[in-house]
Amino acid sequence: MNTRRLGNSDLHITPIGFGAWAIGGGGWEWAWGGQADADSVAAIHEALDCGANWIDTAAVYGLGHSEEVVAKALEGVARRPYVFTKCGMVWDDDWQVGFRLKRASVRRECEASLRRLRVDVIDLYQIHWPKPAEDIQEAWGELAKLRDEGKVRWVGVSNFDVGQLEQARAIAPVTSLQPPYSLLHREVEAETLSYCAANDIGVIAYSPMASGLLAGAMTRERVTNLPADDWRKRSPDYQEPRLSRNLRLVETLRGIGRRHGLSPGAAAVAWVLGAPEVTGAIVGARRRGQFREIAEAARVRLGPGEVAELGGFLTRAAG
Repeated sequence: MNTRRLGNSDLHITPIGFGAWAIGGGGWEWAWGGQADADSVAAIHEALDCGANWIDTAAVYGLGHSEEVVAKALEGVARRPYVFTKCGMVWDDDWQVGFRLKRASVRRECEASLRRLRVDVIDLYQIHWPKPAEDIQEAWGELAKLRDEGKVRWVGVSNFDVGQLEQARAIAPVTSLQPPYSLLHREVEAETLSYCAANDIGVIAYSPMASGLLAGAMTRERVTNLPADDWRKRSPDYQEPRLSRNLRLVETLRGIGRRHGLSPGAAAVAWVLGAPEVTGAIVGARRRGQFREIAEAARVRLGPGEVAELGGFLTRAAG
């Protein structure tokens, strides 16, 4: 894969990277159901074999477990990828997750992530959510200190709006923003993408396949049978009246994908990568075979007619 410079950093990342949310394992609030570590390691190795040069995880994924699995997968890897992680979501002894952006908490999280990932420096350290909003500047100031101390190389944010980006930039430059962006969630198109482009902020899109819904393998029966601890059972995108529309969208993607030799999921990711402001898209995988299929999106640019076809479908569906 070719690479693109991420914002104001010296990181040149492939258009698609490996997302480690779903490999955190089951039993926590935002789990995707149970997961075998051996499958996770195999999925990461496949992503690296496909040329992906970055992995995105977070401390909260599996309550620390995702970071540990990433470290295990990278044991002995000669050409190590960049590793990105996040702070700001913490948990207690009862596995209850909350939001915390106090200076001391951010530093503790960074030290814990360094240990779990078994690295001396984190390539990109991100605030996961801007909550509590009144502590954004305190947390961002601490990330800047961690960067100055050499514990992290670059600092970014996730799920911030333009006003919150402005608050952070008043303290220190923002390397990247990680927003949700897919055919189903286009809110960042209103002003956030153009703001990032104007201010040299890289954009790493997460959930470009709407958490697997647009991948091509999801059916109404499969949605019904998702594990009890799969957070997607609570998602409005996986419930009526949206579900029927979303499954019809998959069929439109399937038709477009056939023209390029892509799966529906790869076509959905290619649509996201077509936005000039997007530096890269996060693709999650839970077993070997999944990432390779979606990685094909990096070689294809959808035509204007195909983009219009997808936009027209969504406009008609909304009507």
